[in-house]
Amino acid sequence: MLNVVLGLVASAISAGLGWLAQTLRRRRRLERERAFFGLTSGGEALLVANRQVSSADPHSVARDDVYALMELAALVRECGARSVLTSHDEVRQGLGDKTEFCVGGPESNARTAAHLASWLPGAAFVAPPEGAGHPVRTLLVGDREFAFRTAAEQPGGTAYALLARIHLRPGSRPVFLIAGQTAVSNHAAVRYLAAHHRSLARRHGPDGAFAVVLRVVNARAYGPDVVEFEADVTAGATAPPQPAAA
Repeated sequence: MLNVVLGLVASAISAGLGWLAQTLRRRRRLERERAFFGLTSGGEALLVANRQVSSADPHSVARDDVYALMELAALVRECGARSVLTSHDEVRQGLGDKTEFCVGGPESNARTAAHLASWLPGAAFVAPPEGAGHPVRTLLVGDREFAFRTAAEQPGGTAYALLARIHLRPGSRPVFLIAGQTAVSNHAAVRYLAAHHRSLARRHGPDGAFAVVLRVVNARAYGPDVVEFEADVTAGATAPPQPAAA
């Protein structure tokens, strides 16, 4: 009987220690996630929605952009914070008071255009060349070009997204810029951010600025699920563009 009691006591202690270790690991993981996103328990995060370029309604938002905003809201909630949703043309506040997630390229999001001009002057979205057969803008970062490819040009097609963390100042909250060439690429970049924030933190530090380009493969077949790291463009994006030769 004594051996049985001792065995039960040992099992209870082991179970308690295991539960405590798992709780501590989850708490440390949550604290690292909060630090990366600049979120606090009970705090707020600003979600800046873009508009659907192809719609005549200025308040229309593409379906995949809505999904991206929903997943960002879920990420914020997991960190114990609250989301405040606003339209890109209604934001009238500075940076640093709360974490900001800005969705959409500069054509669909005026806030994105301001962020690019202020913090990522080496990055731009330019009109496609004549005869491209599509209106999707090309992403330029420094001397690198990331052009949208249709299914006719490349099997399945290819789209790119710029994912960046900017405006990092002591005591301020970061801005996360999710600027894709399409709504699906915006959605894919949000999923990449949610799934790979730990690796981004290891590579760039828990409070470091970065800019990376992601490639979305065959969105027509796979939607936002197949997204791959393409390039780290932090240096090129943060450097001012070179003046044109006279």
